[in-house]
Amino acid sequence: MNKRIIYRTGLIALVGLSLWSCKTPQAAIDFDSKAKLPNAYNESNDTINSGMTPWRQFFTDKNLTVLIEEALKNNQELLITLQEIEVAKNEVLYKKGRLSPKVGAGIGAGVEKVGRYTSQGAGDATTEIEPGKKMPEPLGDFSAGITASWEIDMWGKLHNAKEAAVKRYLGTVEGKNFILSNLIAEVASNYYELLALDNQLDLTLQYIDLQKKALEIVKIQKQAARGTELGVKKFEAELLKAQGLEFSIKQEITEKENRINALLGRYPQPIVRDKESFMGLVPATVKTGIPAQLLSNRPDIKQAELELEAAKLDVKAARAEFYPSLDISATFGLNAFKPSYLTKLPESIMYSLVGELAAPLINKSAIKAEFNTANAHQVQALYEYDKRIVNAYLDIANQMSKIQNMQKVYEYKDSEAKTLTASVDISQELFKASRADYLEVLMTQREAMDAKLELVETKSKQLNAVVDIYKSLGGGWQ
Repeated sequence: MNKRIIYRTGLIALVGLSLWSCKTPQAAIDFDSKAKLPNAYNESNDTINSGMTPWRQFFTDKNLTVLIEEALKNNQELLITLQEIEVAKNEVLYKKGRLSPKVGAGIGAGVEKVGRYTSQGAGDATTEIEPGKKMPEPLGDFSAGITASWEIDMWGKLHNAKEAAVKRYLGTVEGKNFILSNLIAEVASNYYELLALDNQLDLTLQYIDLQKKALEIVKIQKQAARGTELGVKKFEAELLKAQGLEFSIKQEITEKENRINALLGRYPQPIVRDKESFMGLVPATVKTGIPAQLLSNRPDIKQAELELEAAKLDVKAARAEFYPSLDISATFGLNAFKPSYLTKLPESIMYSLVGELAAPLINKSAIKAEFNTANAHQVQALYEYDKRIVNAYLDIANQMSKIQNMQKVYEYKDSEAKTLTASVDISQELFKASRADYLEVLMTQREAMDAKLELVETKSKQLNAVVDIYKSLGGGWQ
């Protein structure tokens, strides 16, 4: 009767302590994203989105597509990211494995000699295994069996941890897609900038030839007493300046080629390209669709969303640490002090079944710290998600404006270059007729040269603006 009272009292105390241990800190506020996307970029509600166009259809330059294909195979950053995906995949398998019982098999052997005047020694000395046979001394211990242990996921802690790992794995996949999109855009941008440098080098070489001819004319005029040494020195200085610019551009070409080679994961080698067609390239027409499509098109936004979901699951798993945990362990096998007795059944059979319910009672600061950390990471993930949405919208708004403005800039620069090119011929005729001095000729040639270089640079900016908005719309990874 007394034993029943003791057992009942102990059980009530255990349940009471378990319930007391289940008190958890206040849960994190279930925040909602504050980054509410507008319904449209402008008055148009057209849902056609160029970001959904595969990159092979968006970029039509054959030389460029070859470079992009090689970059997708060999880029080191992309290869590193693929290994991160493998790490995340294995983390999922690890978390999933914790949900299942652990089962193992093993064998063991040992020997033990206890004191004669101990309870175990006295018992062994008086125990007969068979008539006339006492327990051997020292006493052996041989066993073979199967063990199993299982933590019952009563509060969903292990399940939530596994789901969080799945979300992070999917997030690494989206991270890989984001790198794909950026890699394709970076190869394309550097390729167009390389073509622009090629054209600027050609213009510089033409300008050098022009200055050489102008210098000869000035020297002849000086000999005929129609010019001065000052004019000769001015044209010589302009020629030297152009020749210095030539090698500066050549260095930029080398660095740009090697930048592309680095993106392709290879050592320096020439980049195959057609520089002649650069000025005739027409920027692709880009359709932006509606802002809501960013949530499904932009890999970085989808990655941030998955990280937010994983952080919420981490909070749930951390909260479950405050609750009691139930562990079940079992053993079944054979055990004897001599190997020959292991085959004697059922005497050598052993088994056990243990269930343990444990709960944190005192000094829960470590668990609270883990919960608060998970809670802070959740809030941090929400802010990161909001930031990426806002930045994505602003990127597209900036690029849309840039495309429109660069088109106007190109038109004016083109007219400026044509006007100054015509004025060069006029200045030379006036100079020959002594109606203009060498400074007017020199300044006109220099202005025409600068206008042509700026026109090439504007063309590069036009093409890169299209590349940037394609990337901003989430294009390239599909």
